[in-house]
Amino acid sequence: MLNTARSARLDAAFLALADPTRRAILARLTKGEATVMELAKPFDMSQPAISRHLKMLESAGLIARRIDGTRRHCRLTDAGLDDIDQWLTMLRQALEKNYERLDELLVAMASKRGEK
Repeated sequence: MLNTARSARLDAAFLALADPTRRAILARLTKGEATVMELAKPFDMSQPAISRHLKMLESAGLIARRIDGTRRHCRLTDAGLDDIDQWLTMLRQALEKNYERLDELLVAMASKRGEK
């Protein structure tokens, strides 16, 4: 089970990823660091609206921002992704166990049929 803090971080990460604008921002950041203005360029929305999206991504641990004079730079971080990855790993392991049990059941059924 997840502890309360990790659960809250996971909730924040999934909430951040639920929005297509925020996913597009993350996709852009896979190419490297970008300023807020560079991130805002492809979207038909105000700079304050983009900043709200960035704040949510930052709160979820998916990006980090730094100030360089008057420019605000954003980059991907792994904190939020680590929580998501650990959660998905838990699900993958559970699925793998289910498949193993199914394989065992199918082998048992096949051997029963072979006995008759």
